[in-house]
Amino acid sequence: MNRTGKTSASTIVAPRRDLCIDFANTRYWRGSEPVETVHDFAETVRWCDTNAMLGREAAERALQWSEKHPCDAAAIYDDAIALRETIYRICFAMADGKTAETRDVAAMNAALDGAPERRVLAHREQAFGWRIDRDTLSAAGLLAPVLWSAGDLIVSSEVGRLRHCLNDQCGWLFMDDSKNGSRRWCSMQSCGNRAKAHRHYLRSKQK
Repeated sequence: MNRTGKTSASTIVAPRRDLCIDFANTRYWRGSEPVETVHDFAETVRWCDTNAMLGREAAERALQWSEKHPCDAAAIYDDAIALRETIYRICFAMADGKTAETRDVAAMNAALDGAPERRVLAHREQAFGWRIDRDTLSAAGLLAPVLWSAGDLIVSSEVGRLRHCLNDQCGWLFMDDSKNGSRRWCSMQSCGNRAKAHRHYLRSKQK
């Protein structure tokens, strides 16, 4: 959904391969009592700024625009969350060894089509980045690097390392960088230890 807020050209470094996963994980404990960490347009912009997807000036302009156009900003937020859930469903399915739903792939393609293109290289501090033009504010524009990250991951050989936590209450996505590709939990300190404690409890009940 395109909006009328103007933004200037910006240079964005290549997104991390797991940027899309980080965004999908902004909602967690999906299998029990989900926790939302991005509640509105302003928090979406701040997340983008924190993750080097927007320059500080562009972020400030977007926030100022949203104060004058709260309804449009709310609509962009809704679109951004819908994109997040689409990315999550696609990644979860692929992590499970399944084929993503056709409608989700279609929604992803539509978002990529609406995102700024990566066509021109430009210097950014000591490195190169992609120079993109955001003519209007939109969810696809704000989340362009997330969408690039998702597309690049899905078509890469590394997609075989994509996992979801085997704790049914968690559902966290992650990349398995272990040597033998056998990582099962988002974190041994949280879900892994909970699983061990639960197995110990069950064994003690059987005695």
